[in-house]
Amino acid sequence: MLLSVGIVLFSLLIGGIIIVGSIIRLTEAELGQRLMTTARTVAEIPLIQKSIQEPDGWRTIAPTARRIRIVNDVTYVVVMDMNRVRYSDPLDERIGTVFLGKDAEEAFAEHTYIRKVRGELGTALRAYVPIMNTDHQQVGVVMVGHLLPSIPQILYDQRENIAITFFLSLLFGIWGSYRLARHMKRQMLNLEPEELARMLVERTATFHAMREGVIAIDTQERITIVNDKAKQIFNIEDDVLGRPIREVIPDTALPEVLEKQQNFYDHELHVGGALIWSNRFLIRTDGKVVGALAIFQDRTEVARMAEELTGVKAFVDALRVQNHEYMNKLHTIAGLLQLNQKEKALQYLFEISEQQEELTAFLSAKITDESVSGLLLGKVSRGKELGIRLVIDRRSNLERFPPYMDHHNFVLILGNLIENAFDALEQTDKHDKEVYVSIEQDDDICSILVEDNGIGMDNETRRRMLERGFSTKEGKNRGLGLYLVQQLVAKGRGELSCQSQPGEGTSFLITFPMKEAEA
Repeated sequence: MLLSVGIVLFSLLIGGIIIVGSIIRLTEAELGQRLMTTARTVAEIPLIQKSIQEPDGWRTIAPTARRIRIVNDVTYVVVMDMNRVRYSDPLDERIGTVFLGKDAEEAFAEHTYIRKVRGELGTALRAYVPIMNTDHQQVGVVMVGHLLPSIPQILYDQRENIAITFFLSLLFGIWGSYRLARHMKRQMLNLEPEELARMLVERTATFHAMREGVIAIDTQERITIVNDKAKQIFNIEDDVLGRPIREVIPDTALPEVLEKQQNFYDHELHVGGALIWSNRFLIRTDGKVVGALAIFQDRTEVARMAEELTGVKAFVDALRVQNHEYMNKLHTIAGLLQLNQKEKALQYLFEISEQQEELTAFLSAKITDESVSGLLLGKVSRGKELGIRLVIDRRSNLERFPPYMDHHNFVLILGNLIENAFDALEQTDKHDKEVYVSIEQDDDICSILVEDNGIGMDNETRRRMLERGFSTKEGKNRGLGLYLVQQLVAKGRGELSCQSQPGEGTSFLITFPMKEAEA
């Protein structure tokens, strides 16, 4: 409040100085106009025009000039001939003397003007007008002057107006400052500025110390908040406040919150090669949406560790399946030997060896990534244990991964699609259970095809199959497989299509572009 009153008083002081300056300028302008009118009046009096040409003309001019000076309330009226001899002056002893002032030079050249000069009595304003005779020849000069009032005198003369103006300005200024201070106090939650500053420092430190990345945008999609963790996650080095988020981080999906006017919880995103777990919210003030906020957690390392652990589990399962398969094969060979069927036992041994070698050689030649080859080899063995024949298209080939994808993504997509096919086949009584897998690649696209002849899906199941948490099977942690597949397909800029008929089977086709999209 004291600060507001001080500002009002300071403003009044500045305003007062400006007003006094304006009054001085107006006073000078008004005085100059009056002096010029008086000087022209004197210069145009015929008696003065005639007397100034006579040696004793001062006897006529001096009394006339004195009366005009008194009537027009000017300090002095000086009439001079062309020799600068005074014919009138406020001081009688100066009459007949020569005027030596340099400021009158132009007046003797038929110029009319006003000039401010400093004389013996103080600063004065003077008007100079040449005296012309009836033949339009200059015969003299009239100089009319008036002392300028001092600033204290001006203030004294305008004391009433200044007092009223000052009082009203101070009254309304203090009243306005009080109302403004109350309004600002309410806006600041009745906190003092130093309390707000301390809270801002503390919360800013806390905000940047968070282990989660935080980014907020306004309704124009401009970044308004970003903390240090968010910059670290998204590799941001420059100051990005105020910049459009689509330019800084194109794939945060934060503008989607504003477009759909809804919150998104626990969503997995792939941003710049990082696996991000995000929660995105609308920011509302007084019921009005003013922006959107996203909280990010970098799950890249966690996901890699999970994939490593999943890979270890997959290898353990594969070893268990192979152990079970080889035990069965050994029992078969041992039984044939006990029956003294040595040739059949040897033939059986050659057959299974050739099959395994042929599949291993094919995968090694056509699928360059060991993780994908190992997955397919393990799923073949897994299918045999379940009584399901997994057929791998011998035209399949995979030399390199599409842009935005890696072996972790491919293993997750193939593994989920094949496991879903196994689940569908386990629920049917068919004798010829089969899963068909094909991976094809050229310069333009890479496609993954997984087909089964299982139970198929109805229209409702197909419509909701990609929803997080939706599953036709009972139990916890269900409904994530196809959801994750869809997330990875979106990451790779690919397309997923599905064809299914109840009782006949399901076909999933995923295609990825092999060329990066132009920015």
